[in-house]
Amino acid sequence: MKILVADDNVVSRRPLEATLARWGYDVVTASSGSDAWRILQEEDAPRIAILDWMMPGLSGPEVCQHVRQLDREYYIYIIMLTSRAEREDFIDGMQSGADDYLVKPPDYNELQVRLGPALRIIKLETELLRVKEELKIQATRDSLTGIWNRNAAFQILERELVRSAREDRPLGIGLADLDHFKSVNDSHGHLAGDGVLRATADRMSQAIRPYDSLGRYGGEEFLVILPGCDLDQACRKAEALRRAVEDGPMSTSGASIDVTASFGVSSIPGGVRVQPERLIDRADEALYRAKHAGRNKVVCLPFEE
Repeated sequence: MKILVADDNVVSRRPLEATLARWGYDVVTASSGSDAWRILQEEDAPRIAILDWMMPGLSGPEVCQHVRQLDREYYIYIIMLTSRAEREDFIDGMQSGADDYLVKPPDYNELQVRLGPALRIIKLETELLRVKEELKIQATRDSLTGIWNRNAAFQILERELVRSAREDRPLGIGLADLDHFKSVNDSHGHLAGDGVLRATADRMSQAIRPYDSLGRYGGEEFLVILPGCDLDQACRKAEALRRAVEDGPMSTSGASIDVTASFGVSSIPGGVRVQPERLIDRADEALYRAKHAGRNKVVCLPFEE
């Protein structure tokens, strides 16, 4: 655990630094309030800070006030260290944003006890942030394939349509549907079908650009969003995805299964404002034509206003 000790008096700072290091802390030091404030703004700032009240540049309470105004997801626990022992000083220090207060010279046994709540708070916050991130993933990612789920993909498409109109750049989309997927489930079982969906998502994910987006739109249907692509470019990228899907059998649940997909593609020119449903409908019409043209094909239709 990284901890900041800010004190301009080296005689009092060094023993405190040595004691904390002996307790297993990664100690960072500052000899002024300005240095302490700079350190606490860093990306990997210490989660605990012990601040002397009187320091050059900024006082301990002033550093506290600055820290509490930071827009940070994680909390910095602050202990104020001072020779002031009056009740009013204690109140002033706590009102500035400090979490605890220790009179100099510190009793190290007392300090160790007072660091306990800081460690518990940080541990609890770390766990809450982990859970929050897991919930975020569950809300936006398809649980089977790991790619964007339907709602997240739709929201991405909405944002990209706004950007396309604002930046006057084309936007292409493709709808892909696995061919004869029902027969995979019927012949090999649903576990094999799940494996095919995961393998398809993996192959398509590897074939798109870093700034493209791929989502599971429903069942065995996938939506790919292609910023900056006119219809011709979007068609070529869909063809590359089609080849990626059929590139060799997919091994899953003890079976080796040949898989193909049909693609419907559409694109809007830059500067056009359109609802996402209309662009999806056009790609869906192209997908319908690809299915009825024999499957394992890419059919592209320009968007019609």
